[in-house]
Amino acid sequence: VLIDHSERSHPMLRAADSELPPDEEEAMLPSERGEPPTTKLYYRRFAVLTIFSLYSLVNAFQWIQYSIIANIFAQYYGVTNVMIDWLSVVYMVAYVPLIFPATWLLDWKGLRVTALLGAGLNCVGAWMKCASVGPHLFWVTMLAQVVCSVAQVFILGLPSRIASVWFGPKEVSTACATAVLGNQLGVAIGFLLPPVLVPNTPEDKQLMSHNISIMFYGTAAVSTLLFILTVIVIQDRPPLPPSQAQAILPTSPTEDYSYKKSIINLFRNKPFILLLLSYGIMTGSFYSVSTLLNQMIIAHYEGEELNAGRIGLTLVVAGMVGSILCGLWLDHTKTYKVTTMVVYVLSFIGMLVFTFTLDSGYLLVVFFTAGALGFFMTGYLPIGFEFGVEITYPESEGTSSGLLNAFAQVFGIVFTLIQGKLTSDYKPLVGNIFICAWIFGGIILTGTFSLFFMRNCYILR
Repeated sequence: VLIDHSERSHPMLRAADSELPPDEEEAMLPSERGEPPTTKLYYRRFAVLTIFSLYSLVNAFQWIQYSIIANIFAQYYGVTNVMIDWLSVVYMVAYVPLIFPATWLLDWKGLRVTALLGAGLNCVGAWMKCASVGPHLFWVTMLAQVVCSVAQVFILGLPSRIASVWFGPKEVSTACATAVLGNQLGVAIGFLLPPVLVPNTPEDKQLMSHNISIMFYGTAAVSTLLFILTVIVIQDRPPLPPSQAQAILPTSPTEDYSYKKSIINLFRNKPFILLLLSYGIMTGSFYSVSTLLNQMIIAHYEGEELNAGRIGLTLVVAGMVGSILCGLWLDHTKTYKVTTMVVYVLSFIGMLVFTFTLDSGYLLVVFFTAGALGFFMTGYLPIGFEFGVEITYPESEGTSSGLLNAFAQVFGIVFTLIQGKLTSDYKPLVGNIFICAWIFGGIILTGTFSLFFMRNCYILR
């Protein structure tokens, strides 16, 4: 593998549907002597990964910024906690019907067009929120959140595509984990900043409006900068492939490619079906716990909005560490099934401990248990992505990732609404036990499927 060390070798930006120059296209094919295709790693891959991770971060921040101060926004807009919950749930609802056209777009128009849509819509939604500052403008903030939720559809399926087309075989899992990490960092910042920027000032609505404006305009400014950088930096793929696996794949779908057939093939893959269910349960549980964290903490520790945000930050930062470590572990061991099972079991144990210590009266204990839960629960996310790519190769990474995320959203919607109802009608303990039961079911599903090294077998043929 050649590593590019000069700025002059950075490829010029091309439109999404442009072709490689003849000499580069020829280099990707086996020579007459049967030598393997030329592969090359470009420094530009780090810029692509960084820009994507940053605008994914902002999109995730916009998802959770309402829920972590749900009681404040409910009071400001004069709506119920359930309506504030829907500002989170709308992200999940929008994803399910739109993932299939978004995946089709990724397959046919490429990484650049998909990335531009994600970053562009994220920017538009952020500016729309600036127009929603006012106690009577809840409908505007909901509409803006819908736009951001559509942007999310063009973001969540990209980590595995960016990792596979830009990074070498020993970097893929780490790159994928880093891309997922950006989204998780956004959730972490979304837990931390809103309680600081928008403190609870029920006696002064004008001050509350000012604080909300600062948060919204700051988000819009950052989103605009990242959209501009996306236009400049991100392109479909490097001139030469980073690995032999990518070299033998076509740069775009062939004429006889059928997106419908690809979907059917994936649903005939029994290990992948089981992975869809187990991944959906774990990720849906994370979405639900994240959305309802403020309500769970406030129920036992009144007036602790700031600490609720810090607990959320602890949960996600610990998960980011777990995400990176799991990616590094998979890069070196490729032990997908064993790693998946171990992380799943530890997530279940973490959820149990968090559930039964939440009302202990000691916030320090809650910080610790939330961190342990986040380390394993969030650490599972890149494992699921890479496992999905591994057992469905040579199907499109965007298709498998899209289906994984679609199932995660479905479970997230169901879990958030049911756990939220149980939490408000009874107490957080009941809602958390509901989540524990489902994660235990995910352990059973994980234990039933085996790993088929389709990618390796395909290359060997």
